[in-house]
Amino acid sequence: MNETLYQALTFIFPLVFAIVFHEVAHGWAAKALGDPTAATMGRLSLNPFRHVDPVGTIVVPGLLALAQGPIFGWAKPVPVIAQRMRNPRLGMMLSAAAGPAANFGMAIFAAIGIGLMTRAFADATSTPGEPWLFIWANLNNFLVINIFLALFNLLPIPPFDGSHIVEGLLPEPLARHYAGLRRYGFMLVLIVLVMIPWLIPSFNPVASLIGPPFEWVTAQYLSLAAVFAG
Repeated sequence: MNETLYQALTFIFPLVFAIVFHEVAHGWAAKALGDPTAATMGRLSLNPFRHVDPVGTIVVPGLLALAQGPIFGWAKPVPVIAQRMRNPRLGMMLSAAAGPAANFGMAIFAAIGIGLMTRAFADATSTPGEPWLFIWANLNNFLVINIFLALFNLLPIPPFDGSHIVEGLLPEPLARHYAGLRRYGFMLVLIVLVMIPWLIPSFNPVASLIGPPFEWVTAQYLSLAAVFAG
C-alpha cells in the first residue's frame, strides 16, 4: 500500500469513530436528561454515514495528518434543545461534557488494546503480519486522537463543548452575555486556530493550552497500557 495512503487511513478510521461516538454521546446524554430530539431524528446511531461531514470528518483531518499538524475535525452536530430538558442549564452542561467524557472513555479501551497487543507481540515467535501492524497503528492513533479531541473540545471557545460547560457554571446574567459570543464562534475559532499562529509563528495558542495537559494525560494512559502489557 502507498505509504501516504497507509498513514492517512491509520488516522481517518480512528478519527471518524472518535468523532461519531463523541457526537452520539451528546445525544444519549440529552435523551437521558429529557431531550429526545436526537433520538427522534435518528441521530443516536453509531452508523458513521449518519454523522459524517465530508469536509470536517475526512478532508480536513486527512490533510492535517499528512501535514503532520494537530489532528482535529468535526461531524454533523447532533441536535440538542436545552429547553426540552428537565433542567436546561444543568442539562446542557452535562450533555456538552458527555462528548469529551466519551473520548476519554474510548482512550481507556485504546490503552488496554495497546497493552494487550504489546504483550502479544512480545510473546510472539514471529514478526507480526501487516494486518496486525495496521491495527496497532490505528490503536495508537485512536488513543492520541481521543485525548486530543477531548481536550480540544473542552476549550472555552464557542461553539466548543467547553463553552457550554462554562456557561452552565456562570451566574445567569454573566451566562447570557457569554452565550452571546456564540454568534461569533466561527470567527473566534478562525482567529485562535489560524490567524494568531499565522501572524505570530512563535505563539501557538492551541499548543500552549493543550500541549502540557495532553502530554500529562497521554502519559497516564500509557501507564495503563503498560500495566496490561505486563
